Amino acid sequence: MTELAGGCLSGRVRYIARGTPFNATICHCVDCRRAAGAPMVAWFTVRPDEFEFTSAQPQRYASSLGAERSFCLRCGTPLTFRHEGVDEVDVTTCSLDDPDAVPPADHTRFARHVGWVMLGDTLPRFPDKRPAPG
Repeated sequence: MTELAGGCLSGRVRYIARGTPFNATICHCVDCRRAAGAPMVAWFTVRPDEFEFTSAQPQRYASSLGAERSFCLRCGTPLTFRHEGVDEVDVTTCSLDDPDAVPPADHTRFARHVGWVMLGDTLPRFPDKRPAPG
C-alpha cells in the first residue's frame, strides 16, 4: 500500500492518500485551468476511503453541476475534485510533497488546450476524456 502526503502552499491543509493511485493525467479543460490559474493541471485519483485531510479542512466550492473542488482558504492552493455519484477523489498531483511519485500517464481534454503551450512529452493525448477501460 502506498502512502502519499501533501498539502497546500501555506501548510494549513495537509492530507494523506493511501492505496494505489490511478487515472494519473494532465487535464486541459477550461474549469481546471481557471481554478488553478494555469494552462493545465495534473491529477491522480484515489478511492474516498483512501484519502483524508489530516489538519485543517479545505474550503469546498461547487464549481459546476454535480462537481466540487476543494482549496485552502488561506493560500488558495487547489487540492481536490469530486464528481457527485462517482466513488473517486481526484487530487492535484503538484500538491504532493513528492509530485514525482505519481507521474501523469496521459493528457485529457486536450482539444481544449491553450494554443501557446508546446508539449515535449510523448504521452497519449485524448481530445476529451480518456476512453473507458476494456
